[in-house]
Amino acid sequence: MSMATKLTSPPPDPSQPPIHGEPPADAARRVVDAATYLTLATADAAGRPWATPVWFADRELREFIWVSRFETRHSRNVAERPDVALTIFDSSVPVGEAIAVYVEARAEEVAEDDLSDPLDVFNARSVAQGLRAWRPSDVSGFAPHRLYRAIASQAWVLDEEEHRVPLF
Repeated sequence: MSMATKLTSPPPDPSQPPIHGEPPADAARRVVDAATYLTLATADAAGRPWATPVWFADRELREFIWVSRFETRHSRNVAERPDVALTIFDSSVPVGEAIAVYVEARAEEVAEDDLSDPLDVFNARSVAQGLRAWRPSDVSGFAPHRLYRAIASQAWVLDEEEHRVPLF
């Protein structure tokens, strides 16, 4: 079963306090655009947690897309228990200056008949960063990799006082 991918961004909420002088959605966008990896937190059917970095692309801070081998622990966990958490942050900034994006989402392996659009999103970022474009045959059939996506149900950005400010 494929998740709906109609994604819309709400208008900025002027009542939300700025994060380092910018609207929360802009701060989150800056963090996500600058990041190479996100931390994907999964759990197996028994609830044992697992976290792993994955190279990713996103659409509108709502859909996060990555490629992984289907036999890896986190890929098996997504198949068993699709509720995941994501964290995106810059680990190079000094203590007290970090901005982080936190996401609760539902993840899935993208079905072969639905690869085109999410693969286009993934490839746009891949090519922009000087990496190769992936073909549908690279993530289907007998290939060892699969395309995955997580659709956010909630997302926050961390403010200067370490409070999570909702993005939607």
